[in-house]
Amino acid sequence: MTSTQKDQHGARSQRSQEADKRHRRKGQKTYSCDECGKDFTQSGHLKSHQLIHSGVKPYSCDECGKCFTLAHNLKRHKVIHSGVKPYSCHECGKDFTQAGYLKNHQLIHSGVKPYSCDECGKSFTLAGSLKTHQLIHSGVKAYSCDLCGKSFTEVGSLKRHQLIHSGVKSYSCDLCGKSFTRAGSLKIHQLIHNGVKPHSCDLCGKSFTEAGSLNKHQLIHSGFKPHSCDDCGKDFTQAGHLKTHQLIHSGVKAHSCDLCGKSFTQAGELKRHQLFHSGFKPYSCDLCGKSFTEAGNLKTHQLIHSGFKPYSCELCGKSFTQAGHLKRHQLFHSGVKAYSCNLCGKSFTLAQTLKTHQLIHSGVKAYSCDLCGKSFTEAESLKKHQLIHSGFKP
Repeated sequence: MTSTQKDQHGARSQRSQEADKRHRRKGQKTYSCDECGKDFTQSGHLKSHQLIHSGVKPYSCDECGKCFTLAHNLKRHKVIHSGVKPYSCHECGKDFTQAGYLKNHQLIHSGVKPYSCDECGKSFTLAGSLKTHQLIHSGVKAYSCDLCGKSFTEVGSLKRHQLIHSGVKSYSCDLCGKSFTRAGSLKIHQLIHNGVKPHSCDLCGKSFTEAGSLNKHQLIHSGFKPHSCDDCGKDFTQAGHLKTHQLIHSGVKAHSCDLCGKSFTQAGELKRHQLFHSGFKPYSCDLCGKSFTEAGNLKTHQLIHSGFKPYSCELCGKSFTQAGHLKRHQLFHSGVKAYSCNLCGKSFTLAQTLKTHQLIHSGVKAYSCDLCGKSFTEAESLKKHQLIHSGFKP
């Protein structure tokens, strides 16, 4: 090799090394945001990011009024209104407005979850999903609702929550007419009508329409109940269940029945109660014909016919179809009678038994026999009485 060739080769090598250095530097994130610490590879990306902290959103959508800090974010958003979703998933057929959204979605089908939480071990397909999850452990909820004070870890969760206060429910189910604030909630609801429950529990076989519902259910089998009530010490698998339970201690019953005046802590409880007044019982037992207002009550009833009683009392061996029935039974062994009658001082283990007893003092006998006119304070007493007329002797 001549000296000229050596010089040319050396120059090429130097240029190659410089290119390699630039290539290595390209992957580095040397530009940091002073506000939140997020790092970027280019100064332009940092400048664009800093607009978020400024709060300035000069680009508005003519369709819905949503504002954006950058013009290209507005362009991407407008695709939603067009309804065009050119990117389809070959696995499940789901369509997307952007190629990036499709790529993120396809990670779900791959089953690869390389990002794990150091606190609880939960794994995620995306680094962003892990960061969002970690906010739960931090306890920081920086976004608060001006109307009710409820706080959230993410601004998106706050916006979704605020739709509840607006009362606007733009998405309606064609089959039953139920309306929803979000399109996603409507899609989840529609799974109920098609009857498809692809997510099954390996331990008990119970099936669910959503993977999230299965995950929540599996916490029951784990026995892990990290959320405790400060008032009574009762433990729960989910924070939401604890909040619902705490309403009992508050004594607040904001939802009242217009027909009988009975009050409830939750709107859902009131809706279930109102079904009894309607008399509508669409769920019937195939074995005995008994009808119920709710599907859950029918399932509970069907356990009687199965003869399966998995819950046994350790003290007397008596078995029950439901865990709740066992708990009530165990109160009798404890000897604790926390509910006392103000009129006669008689004590009871259950609040419901006290209520039934108090009907005696009221003198109200709302259940009458059609055959002889005899009246009773309880429906169960009437049923027992009617056996006399039937001639049936158990």
